[in-house]
Amino acid sequence: MPRIARPPLLSLPSAEAHLWCVCPQSLTDPFVLSTYYQLLSPEERAQHARFRFAEGKHEYLITRALVRIVLSHYATVDPYAWRFEKNAYGKPAIAYPQGIPPLSFNLSHTHGLIVCLVALNRELGVDVEDMEQPGETVEIAEHFFSPAEVQALRALPLEAQRERFFAYWTLKESYIKARGLGVSLPLDQFSFHLSTDAPVRISFDPLLADDPHRWQFMQFRPTSRHMMAVAIRREMEGDVQIQIRHTQLSIG
Repeated sequence: MPRIARPPLLSLPSAEAHLWCVCPQSLTDPFVLSTYYQLLSPEERAQHARFRFAEGKHEYLITRALVRIVLSHYATVDPYAWRFEKNAYGKPAIAYPQGIPPLSFNLSHTHGLIVCLVALNRELGVDVEDMEQPGETVEIAEHFFSPAEVQALRALPLEAQRERFFAYWTLKESYIKARGLGVSLPLDQFSFHLSTDAPVRISFDPLLADDPHRWQFMQFRPTSRHMMAVAIRREMEGDVQIQIRHTQLSIG
C-alpha cells in the first residue's frame, strides 16, 4: 500500500490563520480510507474501533487524517510522524516531533463538514455545527446562556431564533476550546453581542478575569446548513487574517 506523501510546504505568517475544510462524505474510496487508517497511532486505532456507528467511525478517521496532512503543510514532518497529547480538559496539542515551528491547531466536526484551524503560537478554537440536526435549541439557551443572550434571542422573530442560537453556540464553543478549559467555563458567565454592522463582541463576568479586547471572533457559513465560528487571542499586531482552504486530502 502506498504511503501518503508529505504535502508541499506553505507559508504561515504570524498574522494569519488557515482554516481547512473537508466534506467527509466526499471521501469514500476504500483504498483511500485504508491509506488514511495507516496514519493512526495505536491509541487512535483503538478509539476508531470503539465507534458503534459507521458515520462516527468515518468522521473520526477523516479528522485524524486531516490534522496530520494539514500540519505537514507547515513543517518538514511526515504525516505519519505526528503524535498528540491532551491537557486535563481534553484540548489536543502536538507532542511530537519537537523543534518544529510553534504550531497551534484546533479541530471540529459535524455531519457533512470537518474543519482544522492552524496558526502560529496562539490560543485558538473553532466550532462547526449542522443547523439541520434535530433537537432543542432555544430551550437549551434558556438553561445555559447568559441572560443578555437569552433576552436578545427571544426578541427575534420565531423563524430567526434557531439560526441565532447556533450563532451563539458556535461562538461559545470556539471560545471555550481556545481557552482549553472545557466545561469548567460556565456558559452564562460570558456573553456575545451580535450586530449586522459591527464585529462580534464578547463581554465577561468579573469571575472569568478575561479581557474582551484580547479576543477576535469571526463567523462563517461554509454551506447553507452549517454555522462555524473561530476564536483567536490577539497579540500585539492586532487582528489575524483568516484564510479558508478546502481540501480533498490527496494521498498522491
